[in-house]
Amino acid sequence: MSTASADMSKRELKRREKLRKSKETGKLIFQANRDVPLYIMLLPALAILFTFVYIPIYGVSIAFQNFSPFKGYLGSDWVGFEHFRYFLTDRTFWMVMRNTILINIYGIFWGFPAPIIFALLLNEIQRTKIKKSIQTISYLPYFVSWVVAASIITSVFSPATGIVNRIMVNVFGMEPIYFLTKTEYFRSIVVGADIWKGIGMGAVYYISAITQVDQELYEAAKIDGAGRLKQTWHITLPGISGIITVLLVLRIGSMITIGFENIFLLYNPVVYSVADVISTYTYRLGIEGAQFSRTSAIGLTQSIVNFILVYTANRAARKLAGWSLW
Repeated sequence: MSTASADMSKRELKRREKLRKSKETGKLIFQANRDVPLYIMLLPALAILFTFVYIPIYGVSIAFQNFSPFKGYLGSDWVGFEHFRYFLTDRTFWMVMRNTILINIYGIFWGFPAPIIFALLLNEIQRTKIKKSIQTISYLPYFVSWVVAASIITSVFSPATGIVNRIMVNVFGMEPIYFLTKTEYFRSIVVGADIWKGIGMGAVYYISAITQVDQELYEAAKIDGAGRLKQTWHITLPGISGIITVLLVLRIGSMITIGFENIFLLYNPVVYSVADVISTYTYRLGIEGAQFSRTSAIGLTQSIVNFILVYTANRAARKLAGWSLW
């Protein structure tokens, strides 16, 4: 064997040994012929991310200024933490904070398990056509805009023509109720609307994860006499625990953030005490009141708290479930 061939064989053996060790340790090894084209493909996405996400971060500085659009970033007066002190001592802010957290807690308690249960039930359907039809119908509301969805919900709960009130009046002989003006019903309607709109699309993630579970485990469970319920509890749920952990961590990380459109299109001044959330509060301050600095201070605080929540939830998931995002 020539010297050149021997050198090539040694390099190849070293390369394979590195790959073997990287698989064992979980560390990645840079390979130019494999990685460079991928990095080149990433460059446009990184350029867009840097231009529209990282450069505008400088705008956070207006949270520490009395910002004026006419003076700009450089000409506005610096006031330090004045805006933070203002909203942290504002009773209205703590009311909207309470509403935001409560609606998110209701959403986690009722809304988070809903797509999991739906995906497990859908997985039990044996006929493919029926299964696909139900899945298609279930995630159609996800593609309906909140403007249309809010009008549907308003019509359903209308005291004059809504189907809910018609059933109450004609079947049970009750008086009609204007649900969207009742503080005791509003949060339930919002959470229910979120479940109705997102359950189908949420179930897609879990159905995809269920299909990746080793089918031989089910066959072995059947041989051991396990029924469908035990198979679901001991095989399916542990098999999709990874995606459940990821989505739960992300959901906990947005505990003080809530969608704007659904609340804004459904609420009214009568139910502000239970319906007004941070996003609608900052809308009124920033857009209607032109208090840009105060709303930026609120947004910065939200981002910091959300980061702390994500980090804490991720650490807890790693200790309790043995799996985490990073």
